[in-house]
Amino acid sequence: MSAAKITVAKKAIGHIEKKLDRNMVLGIGTGSTVNFFIEELAKFKNLFKGAVSSSEASTKLLQDIGIEVFNLNDVNEVSYYIDGADEVSPENFLIKGGGGAHTREKIVAAASTSFICIVDSSKLVDQLGLFPLPIEVIPESRSMVARKIIELGGLPEYRSGFITDQGNQIIDVKNLIIKDPKELESYLNNIPGVVENGIFSFNKPDLVLTET
Repeated sequence: MSAAKITVAKKAIGHIEKKLDRNMVLGIGTGSTVNFFIEELAKFKNLFKGAVSSSEASTKLLQDIGIEVFNLNDVNEVSYYIDGADEVSPENFLIKGGGGAHTREKIVAAASTSFICIVDSSKLVDQLGLFPLPIEVIPESRSMVARKIIELGGLPEYRSGFITDQGNQIIDVKNLIIKDPKELESYLNNIPGVVENGIFSFNKPDLVLTET
């Protein structure tokens, strides 16, 4: 599995390498595949300005290899956003958030000119929903949101002991049949107390790369 992740990380580098310039800011996601990408990116750190990161974990990795990390509010443009996914549908819809960073990931994806998703081929599915759908919630709303999820036919499970970078909690939802990702993404985000859910349908990637 690591070999596949390394391969696709190198493939993403190959896609952007010749397009890097000294004024360019990259968006960097979160997760094991992205960690390999960050390792590869170290070789090219002098060819671009810096990065916007979707998590504290990725920020630390970037800073450790000498890449300057900017706050999204302080940059005018993010050229490429590179991130992984937990599931990818044939339409390039995603489920993300296994690492709990999907809220900031979606924000950086929305702010970027191009979103490149890097995954090993095991993440490719015919229909989203086998991977539990992460929903970030304000702590006081967790039980109420869980009841709404049960009404939808989902099985909510509190991600015990986990706090997001925004100080919130995660509910992982099993048993959801996601026939219309856009409809479900919108519905969930309109439940009071939901900060963001892990369906990426409106902010789906422009390009999905795998190791094959």
